[in-house]
Amino acid sequence: MPASHRIPLLVLAALSLGLAACSSVPRALVQPTQWLTPYRSDVLQGNFISSEQVAQLTPGLSRLQVRNLLGTPLVSSLFHADRWDYVFSIKRGTGEPRMYRYTVFFKGDALQRFEGDAMPSEAEFIAQLDVRRKLGAVPPLQASEEQLNAARGAAPAAGSAAPPGPPAPPAPLPPATAYPPLEGPRP
Repeated sequence: MPASHRIPLLVLAALSLGLAACSSVPRALVQPTQWLTPYRSDVLQGNFISSEQVAQLTPGLSRLQVRNLLGTPLVSSLFHADRWDYVFSIKRGTGEPRMYRYTVFFKGDALQRFEGDAMPSEAEFIAQLDVRRKLGAVPPLQASEEQLNAARGAAPAAGSAAPPGPPAPPAPLPPATAYPPLEGPRP
């Protein structure tokens, strides 16, 4: 077969291999629009109520005490004056929203009962918000004698560490400069 016929066949073979390879690559790698995504901020709405706050609720507390403990309710209706609803939602940038609901019921001015979702503790909630990269264990912050000698510029003795010598005298201070007084003479 002449060389002029081999070149188009090689190009055709290379193109067909390239197209076959593209079909097995994940779509996110092929489409540049999938490489970058817009920033989506976290949206927090309502009053967060922790499990520690719920544990302090006891029947008989006054409305003022409940307000001091849980904060101002998100929903307090004129039609249901003896019911306060606390709703908290959190939507992480691209994640699914989570919603927590808690309701307290009053009889007159005293707390009668309370019910709602199982609330996370403060530590669990903060762990949900913490998106920083988790680092490994902290290395020991202690230098060996060889590292100390290398930092001082002394060469280690063959076979043993050199005994530390007397400390070098401190560098002399620069000459004192006379500064003008902060305030001039008063007339």
